[in-house]
This record gives sequence, C-alpha cells and structure tokens, in this order.
Amino acid sequence: MATQSRDAAIVGVYEYPSRDVEGKVNPLQIKAASAAKALADAGLTWSDVDAIYDASEGAPMSGLMISEYFGIKPSVIDTTGVGGSSYEFHAAHALRAIRDGKAKVALLTYGSTAHSSAMAIGAGGRGGGVAPGDNMESFAGQTLIANYAMVARRHMHDYGTTSEQLAEISTATRYHAMRNPQAVQAMNDLEFLNIRETTIEDVVGSRMIADPLHLLECCMVSDGGGAVVIASADVAKNCAKTPVWILGTGEATKYPQNGADLTSSAGVESAPVAFGEAGVTPAEIDIAMIYDSFSITVLTLLEDLGFCAKGEGGAWVEGGRLRFDQSGGPALNTDGGGLSSNHPGMRGIFLLIEAVRQLRGESSSQVNDAKLAVAHGNGGMLGGRHSAGTVILGRD
Repeated sequence: MATQSRDAAIVGVYEYPSRDVEGKVNPLQIKAASAAKALADAGLTWSDVDAIYDASEGAPMSGLMISEYFGIKPSVIDTTGVGGSSYEFHAAHALRAIRDGKAKVALLTYGSTAHSSAMAIGAGGRGGGVAPGDNMESFAGQTLIANYAMVARRHMHDYGTTSEQLAEISTATRYHAMRNPQAVQAMNDLEFLNIRETTIEDVVGSRMIADPLHLLECCMVSDGGGAVVIASADVAKNCAKTPVWILGTGEATKYPQNGADLTSSAGVESAPVAFGEAGVTPAEIDIAMIYDSFSITVLTLLEDLGFCAKGEGGAWVEGGRLRFDQSGGPALNTDGGGLSSNHPGMRGIFLLIEAVRQLRGESSSQVNDAKLAVAHGNGGMLGGRHSAGTVILGRD
C-alpha cells in the first residue's frame, strides 16, 4: 500500500430516522436536525463549522440560506449540485479546502420530503427542453426508469447478463435491510408488502416496471436526510469518535452521444483517480457503498470501479457474494441501500454515512475488521448525462 495522506477525516455522521415524515417537517428542518446530531456525534458545535456544502435541495440561494438558517458565517461555501453524487463531490471539495488551509470543519447536509410530496421520480418525464440532450429523450416520452431499462437491456444484449444475475443485487441489499431496524421501519411506513428477505425468484417474479427491470429492482421513494462532518487532522484527533480518513477522491461526467457505450459510466474515469490517490486497489476494499437507484446501476458501477471486467458483472455477483457475511466481497450497501432502506431523491450522503458506520464497527450488518470502503455516487441518468463521484475511506 502506498503512503496515504491523512489530511481530512469524517468525524461525525447522522441519518434522519424517518422515511415518511407525513408533512410534519420540511427539508430545512431535516437538514438542521441531522446537522445538530452529526456535530454531537463528532463532539463539535455549530461554532466550529467554517465550511458549508449544500446541493441546493433545501431552498433557493442554498449556500447563503442554509448558512443563515444554521447561524453560521462560513469562510467556504460550496453549492455543487450534480444529482445523487453531489455529496461525494462535496467530500472531495472539503478535503481540498481543508488541505489548502481554507477551512477546518466542513458540514454536509441533505433533506428531502420526496415521498410526502409525492414526487414522481422514476416515472417522471425528462424535463421539457431544460437540458441540451432533451432532443434525444423527451420527444420519445422517455422516463427516468426507461433510461435504466435501456442500459440493462443493452448489457444483456452485449454480455448475456440475465435477470437472475441482476436480482442478486436486490436480494443482497434486502438481506442487509432486514438487519437494519430503520430500514425495516421504512418498508413498513412506506407500505411494502410481505416484508422479509427476498429470493432470486421473488425478484424476477415481481411486476415488470420497465422491461427488463422488475419492481424489486427499483429503489423506493422515501423522505429522509442526513449530515456528515469533515474535519482537518488536528481537529479530528480530538473528536469524540475514531476518524475515518478520506484517502482518495475522483470526479467525472458523461453525456449522451452517438456511438457511446451505454453500459459504461463516468465511474470509468473517476474510480482510477480515487484508487490511485488512495494507493489501494478494488481487491482491498471491504465495503462497497454504491448508488443503487436500480439493480443495473450497481452492476454497471461494480464493473466500472474495477471489481470485475466490463461484461463480467453478472457472473461476478452470483452466489450471494455481496452479502456482509460472505467471503469474496466486498459487502454491498449494508444499510439496505436505496432499494430497501431509503431513497429520498439524492442518495449520495447515505453512502458516506454507512461507510463510516462500517469502518467504526457500528453497522447493523457489520463486516468483521473492515478497514477500507468505497462510496460511489451516480447523479443524473446512467445511460444519459450523469456525474460520478468516487471516495475511498479508511480507518487507522
């Protein structure tokens, strides 16, 4: 392992417990409540925060608004909004700001009432001319889930991938969700039927939503939120919990274009940068927190992150190898993921939160002696315009 830089660490995390707030709180209140708990987790206070990172989901002029709402006058404000991977981008930017001496304590927050507000996330149209590529999508009535189904069908065509192989991802995340009390409560609150561990047969036998993707291969739509506190090395050493170091980061984007490979994501570019900076390989990773909007998202990203070669993901995930108690790993989305724990619209912050819990030994599906984790967010649409943020995390 190469010599690793330990300039910044995640020192506090908190996940808002309710996935169905029933209109009792708004996104700003979820963000504030989560921030207070994450700071307490770190043993820090509001006055310690000098950098704010926000993905603009809570209010207009988000950096200014959220700073006022929190009562903070930060020296660094970053409002990068690139969809579900925004928080991986934020972690990378916070690392750089801290490394450059611009800040010492960064606060990342997220809050959403997607479920209570009945947002048509997966079934929604693609935006009425707001993006340059809409001429390739909107005129045909393409929905978000249709885009992912197109990627899945292409992967099947090119590599012989089967629905049964894709179902391995859903069964692994549900296996973990059933060990997470918050995930079980979420499924109850969101009125899931027959809540239990699922089988391959359950997944492929569930209702077809967008061929070839079945109901149990699609993320839930929930409320929720959370917060992450990132601190400099000198602050981290005095925090309440063992620091989880940011060892490497990578960021990339991809857009629709004629002749492009639908089955490859921008992670092909972001992952090598992050792994190279961290000085580790995919084979060394214990925990893979990978954006699971749909089963095909995970399969594609496992390949793009380097866990297996392009086209080999289907065979690679077989046999339950992604479960926390199996060898050959890494363990996938041990909180239950977006498929069975929460997905309020942008899930990137939860990837960081559960990775930290694992490396602290606090997960409900704890991997024995976990030392290294990857959190990889995918923002936008996998087969269209999207962003990729890769973060490698490690403990001492």
